[in-house]
Amino acid sequence: MTERAPLSRKPSVSRKLSAIAESATLKVDAKAKALQAAGRPVISYAAGEPDFATPQFIVDAAAEALRDPANFRYTPAAGLPALREAIAAKTLRDSGLEVSPTQIIVTNGGKQAVYQAFQAVVNPGDEVLLPAPYWTTYPEAIALADGTPVEVFAGADQDYKVTVEQLEAARTDRTTVLVFVSPSNPTGSVYTAEETRAIGQWALEHGIWVITDEIYQSLVYEGARAVSIVEAVPELAGQTILVGGVAKTYAMTGWRVGWMVGPADAIKLAGNLQSHLSSNVNNIAQRAALAALSGPQDEAEQMRLAFDRRRHLIVSELAKIPGVRVPNPLGAFYAYPDVTGLLGREWAGTTVHTSLELADLILDEAEVAVVPGEAFGPSGYLRLSYALGDDALLEGIQRLQRLFA
Repeated sequence: MTERAPLSRKPSVSRKLSAIAESATLKVDAKAKALQAAGRPVISYAAGEPDFATPQFIVDAAAEALRDPANFRYTPAAGLPALREAIAAKTLRDSGLEVSPTQIIVTNGGKQAVYQAFQAVVNPGDEVLLPAPYWTTYPEAIALADGTPVEVFAGADQDYKVTVEQLEAARTDRTTVLVFVSPSNPTGSVYTAEETRAIGQWALEHGIWVITDEIYQSLVYEGARAVSIVEAVPELAGQTILVGGVAKTYAMTGWRVGWMVGPADAIKLAGNLQSHLSSNVNNIAQRAALAALSGPQDEAEQMRLAFDRRRHLIVSELAKIPGVRVPNPLGAFYAYPDVTGLLGREWAGTTVHTSLELADLILDEAEVAVVPGEAFGPSGYLRLSYALGDDALLEGIQRLQRLFA
């Protein structure tokens, strides 16, 4: 009798990664692009991506770097020394913090810096206070570090900014990290210097790490200034990791250059991780980022002024829709309207109960892509990026005005 081979069993996949959701903003943007490719006249407010070309002098620096064979080799995993020096100079200039280039790691975009920051300071079971609405990647990056995100929600009535009292109410013995973002993605809110100082003093008092995402730091309007939490509370520098990058200010999203700045002990751990995870960032892109930080800022300022013009347009036009409330965003390039006044009502023959259902209805009926509030916290909100052309920006909002007339 011939023996039968034992039945094979398919090995399991990672439970940790199975629990991680796809980026909601990228998912909506991909769907919009697919519809556009199929010939649908979809206008997308989904992607947080400037529609401008990268300034030519930055592109020229990259082309010049291609002629240097040294850029075709491995370089330090933490980044090119010249770029780390430029980031240190920017950190002093814009965040009021003097750091050594050894306290800086150049990463593949700000997203890798966010991931590594949580990996460096979060232990299994730690609670991370996450002001909401939040960028969709934060809770997933916290979970990948075996931490527990604890949402602290501030609605439109608070201009989407949490208070010390709310943070204290959420703090437990397991709280070890606070995420602080100003200007905010998705809301565009900017904390005042006084609000920032109060939160920084609270974190210092309780020995809590702060991970502050400053990638929109330069995109502020109406005379607002995004005061860094380490400038507001200098003593906090020993327990703060700053995350940044060139993507938003210089229209360099595809170049994938970000960074993290922080205390030597945390940066050492993150550097060890990156040495195994990805090694050095593409050298050509690093040379381009160096040009961006050290070169003329005229074009970056022109882009900021264009965003400001579009900001005024989108806020004023959204406000014309009955049932929509739009706090005035003073930073980044997002509007985050409260649309609870549209929920529980029938539109185009369909009754919608959540902002997720509302976003689907808007795409189907108006051919406009927006990101629902569920991607960033509670339902009842929509995120619209105004980093798209002026004509498309106005046309898309006018479609919404007609749909909800």
